[in-house]
Amino acid sequence: MKMKHLFGATAIATMMAAGVAIAADTTVIGVSIPAATHGWAGGMNFHAKTTVERLEATYPELDFVLATASDPAKQVNDIEDMMATRNIDALVVLPFESEPLTAPVKRVKESGAWVTVIDRGLSEDGIEDLYVAGDNPGFGYTSGMFFKEMMPDGGKIVVLRGIPTTIDNERVDGFKAAIEGSGIEILAMEHGNWNRDDAFTVMQDFLSKYPEIDAVWASDDDMAIGVLGAMKEAGRTDEMWVLGGAGMKEMIKRVADGDPTIKANVTYPPSMSATAIEMTALNFVSNAPVSGKFVIGSVLITQENAEKFYYPDSPF
Repeated sequence: MKMKHLFGATAIATMMAAGVAIAADTTVIGVSIPAATHGWAGGMNFHAKTTVERLEATYPELDFVLATASDPAKQVNDIEDMMATRNIDALVVLPFESEPLTAPVKRVKESGAWVTVIDRGLSEDGIEDLYVAGDNPGFGYTSGMFFKEMMPDGGKIVVLRGIPTTIDNERVDGFKAAIEGSGIEILAMEHGNWNRDDAFTVMQDFLSKYPEIDAVWASDDDMAIGVLGAMKEAGRTDEMWVLGGAGMKEMIKRVADGDPTIKANVTYPPSMSATAIEMTALNFVSNAPVSGKFVIGSVLITQENAEKFYYPDSPF
């Protein structure tokens, strides 16, 4: 999914022309994000890489070090290496998991560096200077309200959760709040880890346990693909519909085409990595205040508005 960055190179250049002071010394900004283990992460990596390249070309005084990790331990090592060998002035981090990354990110903050956290959050409040994320409670609530609309008489559903993180908790809490009192029964809820293969396995288990399932909240488009694969293998595709989320182009196309199994989607743009990196850079190249929270709202995508959110050239 494409989105306009809050602060683009043009806006920053305008500030420079207006006489904003720019530091003469090189500022080193570390960027630590999960590897492209699924589609959304692939899009997030794409936007992070292109933003780093553009900002380095625009601002010679900024030096970025970008590292991707396939597990929490590797991400912790990457961050510790950035501190030891690059003496980073700032860290932009999307935690692979909240709990194991909290202590190392806190050490970065205690060193005097600026800290920007993206998306998944830390397990301790108040560490970061800037937090950039989608509206996770809103993501869950919007999803739940769609279920409530589609199932006015109630029904039986199963739910796939993501990786155990603060944002996953927020999404699930928002979803539960939306369907409360609706007659919608959650038969089971398991972690699919935002992974197609894991979601396939979880859904296979759900299908073997429950002869009647009316709908699935996959809560993520990669997991939705795994769910659809399990449904197809079991010959139960016509029995239920699936709601994923994050705006994968394949899913948006199915919504636009009126696929009865994929009735809608909910936005959660991977380009938030670009927003976070750009806002962090702005802290060092201008006097504009950027600390605090920047939350990107979640929008329900239906057949009526799907064309606005379909980008065939997007990496996700």
